[in-house]
Amino acid sequence: MADITRGSRVACAALLVVAVTAACETKAQFAPSLPPEAGFRVDDGVLKLWTGTPCEGVTGLRLTFDSGTQASTEQVWTAPRPGVRVEHLDLLGVSFPDTGGPLQVRTPLPADYDWTKAGSVSVAVDGPKANGAKANVAQVLRESARHPSGSYLFGRSGWMDAAAVQRENRKSFLTVCTPDPE
Repeated sequence: MADITRGSRVACAALLVVAVTAACETKAQFAPSLPPEAGFRVDDGVLKLWTGTPCEGVTGLRLTFDSGTQASTEQVWTAPRPGVRVEHLDLLGVSFPDTGGPLQVRTPLPADYDWTKAGSVSVAVDGPKANGAKANVAQVLRESARHPSGSYLFGRSGWMDAAAVQRENRKSFLTVCTPDPE
């Protein structure tokens, strides 16, 4: 009789695990309905960011290289409230921290850090409701010269100019500051 009771418990436990696993979504609870993207390119050694659409009220920007690894390092930008408008920004390869604008480098990359050796670059925007985006550094470095100056690498979405971003935003991806349509 004890074997039957134990067997029933094991079977019930197994069914519970299967039911809970089947009920779980593979997508994070607060993930946007489309992948968020931001554009990156390198011109004359300068790493450039294009948010794709304007981000209004930006009070901070975090640029992270090799996120989630032991080699992870970041540069942090801040702006006074109520924030600033950000759409295009030269991130690295120009004189810092004096950018001459309200968005200033608060935490620079370590002096000996070579961002061109990183595997990935991620950007996160503070202030407005926004999503982070990520790109492959080697791909940005390798392919930038092959594309017109108005084209940026939008991660998985590829190289895009303004017309392509306008056409695909909210259709196949979301720019980092575009509200989720769902």
